[in-house]
Amino acid sequence: QVQLVESGGGLVQAGGSLRLSCAASRSIFSGDVMGWYRQAPGKQRELVATITSDGNTNYADSVKGRFTMSRDNAKNTLYLQMNKLKPEDTAVYYCIYRTRWNNNVYWGQGTQVTVSS
Repeated sequence: QVQLVESGGGLVQAGGSLRLSCAASRSIFSGDVMGWYRQAPGKQRELVATITSDGNTNYADSVKGRFTMSRDNAKNTLYLQMNKLKPEDTAVYYCIYRTRWNNNVYWGQGTQVTVSS
């Protein structure tokens, strides 16, 4: 079991920045993946970014160049720095942890990000 707790969401104007945090109950194991998904009202949940245990990152095209993910292994915390925010970034953002051995996915409770125009 992995518990994930997100924080850092809020209301920001377009062009602004926010940093999301995801505190995990354990360190990332070799071969596992952490990342962020988001779900906007009336839309399907979509992948934002992932990071492997080796530190390899992958970003959705819609956020490339604006969002940066990082990880503090000492704190078991994942971050998502979001810059140049757009109204279309408005969504609930979820932290995830996926285990390699059984492909199980753990989800955080989500944090709301609202970008006003």
